[in-house]
Amino acid sequence: MSEESQVLVIFPHPDDETFSSAGTLARYIDNGVPVTYACLTLGQMGRNLGNPPFATRESLPEIRERELEEAAKAIGIKDLRKMGYRDKTVEFEPYEKIDGMVQSLIEELHPSLIISFYPGYAVHPDHEATAEAVVRTVERMPKDERPRLQLVAFSNDAIEELGEPDVINDISEYRDTKLNAFKAHASQSGPFLQQLAEPQVPDEAKSFLEQEAYWTYKFES
Repeated sequence: MSEESQVLVIFPHPDDETFSSAGTLARYIDNGVPVTYACLTLGQMGRNLGNPPFATRESLPEIRERELEEAAKAIGIKDLRKMGYRDKTVEFEPYEKIDGMVQSLIEELHPSLIISFYPGYAVHPDHEATAEAVVRTVERMPKDERPRLQLVAFSNDAIEELGEPDVINDISEYRDTKLNAFKAHASQSGPFLQQLAEPQVPDEAKSFLEQEAYWTYKFES
């Protein structure tokens, strides 16, 4: 992992940070790199209510907010920003509003690295809208002032179309940290934690706890 002066993480939902980056962020924090996590929504519209269910539609926003705080604590994130957007509506936000939010964070923090989703390969509409806002905003900056974009691609055709990841972080020493962050997101992570409890842990589930992969966004100009 390269040395950074400030890492800014921008994801739309509680648990996006855990699935994609818990080990990577924990390592940055252990190395003394400031990490700020801007979570756009509280995942109010999440389909999962726990397994077995323990949340209701009415209680889910408060539960997911508490889970987000606990996951951030498990990872070691002290600067957690809740940006106040509503789940499943990020794609409808005016560009000037969401881009302005990203720009304000950049102007305040001067990150050397931003971690977010890769546009076109992020699957969920809120993921895509967040990714596009990050790329649009950074692209407008002078070349020599742009932070590096280290982006997560979840879609099945990512490797076929983007090539192999530019960065693959071995996070095996942070396995327990990531697992604890998953446990914090109890309303959403039940099926994944059940997989881990199986006598023969599926390779895909195991890999989530051992490696985190990113693509570096390359601007055309």
